[in-house]
Amino acid sequence: MRILALDAALAWCSVALLEDGAVLAEICLPGGRGHHHQLPRMARDVLGDGPHPDAIAVTTGPGSFTGLRAALALAHGLSAGLCPVLGVTVAEALAEAVHLPPGFALWTAIDSRRGRIFLDRDATLAAIELTAIETPTRPIAVAGDAAADLVARLAARGATMMLTDARQPLARHVARVGLRRLNGELPPLAAQPLYVDPPEASLPPGGLRPQPLPQ
Repeated sequence: MRILALDAALAWCSVALLEDGAVLAEICLPGGRGHHHQLPRMARDVLGDGPHPDAIAVTTGPGSFTGLRAALALAHGLSAGLCPVLGVTVAEALAEAVHLPPGFALWTAIDSRRGRIFLDRDATLAAIELTAIETPTRPIAVAGDAAADLVARLAARGATMMLTDARQPLARHVARVGLRRLNGELPPLAAQPLYVDPPEASLPPGGLRPQPLPQ
C-alpha cells in the first residue's frame, strides 16, 4: 500500500511517500513565508516515475489558512478520482510521533496567532487563552509549536508536565495515520479544512454574486 502524504499546516512543509509504513522518499522544507507554493514540486520529486499512490493523506488543521487550503487542493487534484484522499488532523500527526511514558496523557498546543492557542486535549479541540487553561491534575505531555510556553506556565503552577520534541507535523506521520484510517482503525475524516475560529472575513449580503441592478 503506497501512501502519499502532504502537510503545510504550520511553519514547515513536507511531503512523503510510504509503502506499507516504510518511508520511500521524503522532503521537508522548514519555515519561510509562502512555502506551500513548493508543494507541487516536492510532490513531483517524491513520486518520481513510480506508480500512482493507493491513497493520499493530508493534514486538515488547525493551522495556516493558506497552507491548509494549498495542501488539500493539491491532494484532491493529485487523486484525480483514482484513489481516496484521507484527512488527518495536526493532533493525530503529532501524536503519531510521540512515545508517551506510562501514566502521561498527550495534549497538543498550536499557536493560533491571535493571542491564544488551539488546544487539543481529551479528544476536544478549542481555541483558548494560555491564562485560562486549568492546571491539570495528572501528568501531561505536550506537543505542538506552542508546547514550550504551555508547559512552562503549567509547570510553574506545580503540574507534572513533559515537553515532547514533536513541534511540527511531518508527512511520514501523516501517512501512517492515513494508513490506519484507510484500514478502518480510525474513524473516517473528510479531507476538508478544520477551522476552530470563525473566518476573519465575511461574505457580503447575498454571497459572492453581485446584487441585481434595479429595474
